[in-house]
Amino acid sequence: MEITWYGHSCFRLTERGLATVVTDPYDHKQVGYEPLKLKSDIVTISHNTPGHNFLSAVKGESYLIDGPGEFEIGGVFITGIHSNGHTKKSAEEPRNTLFLFDFNGTTVLHLGDLNRVPTQAEVEDFGPVHVALVPVGSGGGLNAIKATEVISLLEPNIVIPMHYATPASGVTAVPLEPLSKFLKEMGLGHVDTVPSLKIQNKNSLPEETKVVVLDYQRNNGG
Repeated sequence: MEITWYGHSCFRLTERGLATVVTDPYDHKQVGYEPLKLKSDIVTISHNTPGHNFLSAVKGESYLIDGPGEFEIGGVFITGIHSNGHTKKSAEEPRNTLFLFDFNGTTVLHLGDLNRVPTQAEVEDFGPVHVALVPVGSGGGLNAIKATEVISLLEPNIVIPMHYATPASGVTAVPLEPLSKFLKEMGLGHVDTVPSLKIQNKNSLPEETKVVVLDYQRNNGG
């Protein structure tokens, strides 16, 4: 499978013969970057804010998933799980849904705007997480310190940071922290970026958790 990052919390997940997924399409006027021009079979929206729910940025007929539940679409198994914003205590927060995608046994967990460290019981409910897409720049989601705590609980094979400030995002409606804060918390210095993450199968993944930083891809409508 291949994971491509289009800025903020928006990714495209593809696997030959299976449905294509786009996560959290954004209104570029709110988060910076260039306008999205993507196509997909499935669109997931973690919560109802312009930086994550701009459905019109994805062209064509897409199956929308914007809440909890279990789904099987085009050979992809998707589980939506509520996190913040669904209890009386957190009722004023935007409701957030985590999405776990299963592509032929390789699992990808998109944390949306998760803003707290989940309990051990909640983490166990996820099952094995091979790739975790983790907000690290605060701005409503996890900050660098909390992100590292979540990663230590999930123990994924690969971590891809998202939802942080970049030169391409410019001045945004919600200020975000830079990636460097997260890398420092993880005990890392400079990390080379790659255009996308390609995974042959789950057996090809590293045993120890590895941080993979993706380049922001200017979309071409593909």
